[in-house]
Amino acid sequence: MTAPVPADVLSRLKAVLGEGGWSQDPERLAPKLVEWRDRWRGETPLLVLPRTTTDVAAIVGICAEAGVAITPQGGNTGLVGGQIPQGEVLLSTERMRAIRATDLDDEMLVAEAGAPLAAVHEAAAQIRRRFPIGLASEGTATVGGIVSTNAGGVQVLRYGMARSLVLGLEAVLPNGEIWNGLKRLRKDNTGYDLKQLLIGAEGTLGVVTAAALKLYPLMASRAVALAGVESPAAALALLARAKEETGGGVEAFELMARLGIDFALKNIPGTRDPLAERHPWYVLAEFGSGEPGAAEAAMARFLERGLEDGLIRDAVVAQTEAQAKALWAIRENQSPAQKPEGATWKHDVAVPVSQVAVFLEQADAAVRALAPDARIVAFGHIGDGNIHYDVLRPDGGDDAAHSAGRDAGSRRVHDLVASLGGSISAEHGLGSMKTEEARRYKSPVEVAALEAIRRSLDPKRIMNPRVLF
Repeated sequence: MTAPVPADVLSRLKAVLGEGGWSQDPERLAPKLVEWRDRWRGETPLLVLPRTTTDVAAIVGICAEAGVAITPQGGNTGLVGGQIPQGEVLLSTERMRAIRATDLDDEMLVAEAGAPLAAVHEAAAQIRRRFPIGLASEGTATVGGIVSTNAGGVQVLRYGMARSLVLGLEAVLPNGEIWNGLKRLRKDNTGYDLKQLLIGAEGTLGVVTAAALKLYPLMASRAVALAGVESPAAALALLARAKEETGGGVEAFELMARLGIDFALKNIPGTRDPLAERHPWYVLAEFGSGEPGAAEAAMARFLERGLEDGLIRDAVVAQTEAQAKALWAIRENQSPAQKPEGATWKHDVAVPVSQVAVFLEQADAAVRALAPDARIVAFGHIGDGNIHYDVLRPDGGDDAAHSAGRDAGSRRVHDLVASLGGSISAEHGLGSMKTEEARRYKSPVEVAALEAIRRSLDPKRIMNPRVLF
């Protein structure tokens, strides 16, 4: 737990922010002090609610002078605990929601850190453009959190992670100074790229206050289909074909195990089984094209060929936007559908795409040796090698007993990931959950370099002190 914050520091923060800029109301604080799965609970002496970048600079400056720690928080959708304070001042960006600018010629927009992803999508659509990060939590996930965790989503296959979609940043550094790097440039080869240090830093190198985001043209045609397949190996073969069939026009390519669909049918009202027969695995594919009708034609060819040679057992193509949303809802509800099922060991891992099938087979064997009756749900972005590998307690089993085995189970999964050249955190970050564990998989040379970067920018370690090296 972080050392208590001196009363005079709290008084100074309240004074600089004024009425409405801070809170100590337990009811106001409560939803910000618990992670949505209820795995982490925290505490804070003060919630600060800046409205401007100048407010953020004043907050950080006061805390830096006094050596008081800060935990930044966006929409509180993180899954590794990095946004939950343990005695630090909690800085929420919820009042910094403006879309400052949109520009069609530069194909970009500038959004403040507290703007929800859904608001970014709406602003882009108003100038007939789109921002290609799609998350199930788009109504609550914020720009600052997306940037600070280098979020991915379902379209990484075509557009990359958040760091590929940020043109510039504005941020308050750990000494309270404002860095205005809101450039609109596609090319800027003038030394170290400070924005890339801040992207994925989980609030440890400063507070992101605004971002210039790269936009793309709207698709003239779009096709969404769900196919039943025998195995992850079959899904990988289909992925290669999809890329060839579309010439790189695969917007998303997702994998789901049957058990995850069973949970969605059971626990998410309105969910319907997408195919007449049950299948071991399912692929959800989306193609996009700038040519009218091209995506639909490519999808028809792709499915026909897959059915002919047996890689696809059955398939359904969305004929309307409502049907496409219904298919996507099955994928987006994979995690929420697990929540009523009890304790879970969550894993957000990445392996080379070529190793996905190997990972799933060997991970199942490793977990079964430790927890024979556990229920395993695997799903994720097979197109970029990111698998959410979740191990649920046995049906009717004891939550506490299952949770007690989490560390041993996760060690087996993560050791396997590392042996395949993968990462123990594909898109959620390290947070307080994986920071120490990550030392096992990073070289001493890398850790020393990361520690040196942090010391140079935050020598007092006041920014999210429980996170990263």
